[in-house]
Amino acid sequence: MIKNLLRGLAPLALILSPLAVPSPALSANVILFPDALAELTEATEDPDGYKASAFRHWNQGIDPADGCDTRAEVLIAEAADAPKTGAGCALTGGKWTSAYDGQGVTDPAALRVDHLVGLEEAWQSGASGWTAARREQYANDQGAAATLVAVTARSQKEKAGRDPAEWVPSDATRYCRYVGEWVSTKLRWGLSADKDEVEALKLFADGPCEETVVIRSKAPR
Repeated sequence: MIKNLLRGLAPLALILSPLAVPSPALSANVILFPDALAELTEATEDPDGYKASAFRHWNQGIDPADGCDTRAEVLIAEAADAPKTGAGCALTGGKWTSAYDGQGVTDPAALRVDHLVGLEEAWQSGASGWTAARREQYANDQGAAATLVAVTARSQKEKAGRDPAEWVPSDATRYCRYVGEWVSTKLRWGLSADKDEVEALKLFADGPCEETVVIRSKAPR
């Protein structure tokens, strides 16, 4: 599936990807996708014991005084046109572009805030060994723009719990950004990737996404 996607969309990706850059001059915290992928640890996933309740979300967010939980804060931060905030942080109005399918959305209730690297994927890739407090940090992480993203319910359902070996956005302007942010998130949190996942990511790194930029960061302790 991934090979077929690459065959059909690769010619457009380098031209249109929002994270493709022509300059080789990158800071220490900004690296190209193939280099970031090389830093990812390959390991067999452990699916045992996962339950969504192991990751407490949504919590009070980064500003407890604003009365908004993490989900609402992400929607406010990602809005192209800011929504109005009412009592209890009820959001009305505003405008967003869904990160996975590019669809314009003007109703905040129609959006989902998705964990780009899903909670079950994180569990299988190392989070099963974390404390409950650290899993809560992950589930509510706003310290990196890619960890939590506002998307349409349809695209979230389409992605489900699949990794890039099984699913990436079909839009050529978005799939390079997606795989770059996937690797960025896994590196930020010290999460591993299984063999199929790594092989799929290598197809992107060796082809249409080799110029994609990845932001390197470390999750707080």
